[in-house]
Amino acid sequence: MGNLTVVRVKALKEPGRYSDGDGLLLVVRESGAKSWLWRGQANGKRRDIGLGSYPDVSLAEARDKAAATRKQMRAGDDPVEAKRAAKKAAATIPTFRAAAGMVHAEREGDWRNDKHKAQWINTLTTYAFPAIGDRPIDKVTSGDVRDLLVPIWQSKPETARRVLQRIGKVLDWGYAKGHCAGEAPMRSIRAGLNRQTKKPEHFASLPHDQVAALMVKLATSDTAGRLALRFLILTAARSGEVRGATWDEIGDGIWTVPAECGSAWKRDPVSGVIGVEKGPLILVF
Repeated sequence: MGNLTVVRVKALKEPGRYSDGDGLLLVVRESGAKSWLWRGQANGKRRDIGLGSYPDVSLAEARDKAAATRKQMRAGDDPVEAKRAAKKAAATIPTFRAAAGMVHAEREGDWRNDKHKAQWINTLTTYAFPAIGDRPIDKVTSGDVRDLLVPIWQSKPETARRVLQRIGKVLDWGYAKGHCAGEAPMRSIRAGLNRQTKKPEHFASLPHDQVAALMVKLATSDTAGRLALRFLILTAARSGEVRGATWDEIGDGIWTVPAECGSAWKRDPVSGVIGVEKGPLILVF
């Protein structure tokens, strides 16, 4: 049984500290405000631990909290150090925006070209950062991701899927780094989104017998786009390979596309026969 009673706690007005026993104190301040304090020792150090304000925390609740604190101390845990460690850990957890920047930097060698590199972070900047950019990465939930995707899930399906995939990369990084605990939220996001109904619309192909006329028309102007299209038709390369080509890839009538960008085939300069090989794409023209 403690020294204090419910009636006495309510009646006390004189500033000071009033002991209930076993380290539990009622602190009465000059302003009349009252609060609970537990005083004890952990690892040879005195600890004063606040247990809440009165009357928000009643006498019975303060005793329960004091008992739990004593038990924690006997187990060898220091509540003050634990609180400090938790604050320090929270301070080191990056926001989603900062985490995305670190993932983007770590993937430096993954990009085919500067355009792809910029697109990766730009989609997150446009669609993810306004909603979750400033939120600690461990606080991003599946509901947060779902809600930011809903406005574009049907109207911009391809963009939405890319945003989802890139958010997943950032969250996976957070779990791998130990910033997040529990189960990754990405697994439940698709279940909360409707099936996409908009199908991609591809440009119609040009019949082979009309290509010559198109080349003549393209030759009437030497804009970058027309030159690139003529180059693409003549080399039968992919559009991404053409758009990402650099001058150091071309020399003496040979265009060597790096292996990470091109297809694994080669055209024989004499016979014109195309064969499969491992390595960069080599076009002779």
